[in-house]
Amino acid sequence: MSNINAKGLDFKHKEVINITDARRLGYVQDVTADLETGTITSIIVPGNNNKLFGLFSSSNDITIPWENITCIGDDIILVKI
Repeated sequence: MSNINAKGLDFKHKEVINITDARRLGYVQDVTADLETGTITSIIVPGNNNKLFGLFSSSNDITIPWENITCIGDDIILVKI
C-alpha cells in the first residue's frame, strides 16, 4: 500500500472503487483516525440515497476500514468490501 502516512486531506477527491465487483462507491468524504497514534483508521464515502441534495444522508455513509484498502493511487482508491 502506498503512502501509509498520508494526511487525511490527500484522500479528498479520490474515487473509491470496490475490486470485488468493480463498483464505483463514490468519492472520499472524510477519514477517521486514531488520535493517540495519528494513524488513519478508515475512510468514509457518502452512501447512495434518494434524499434531496444528500441531506441527512450520514446514516447511509459507507465506512471502509483501513485494512480493506488494497491500493491508493493518484486519483483512485481500490478497496475490497
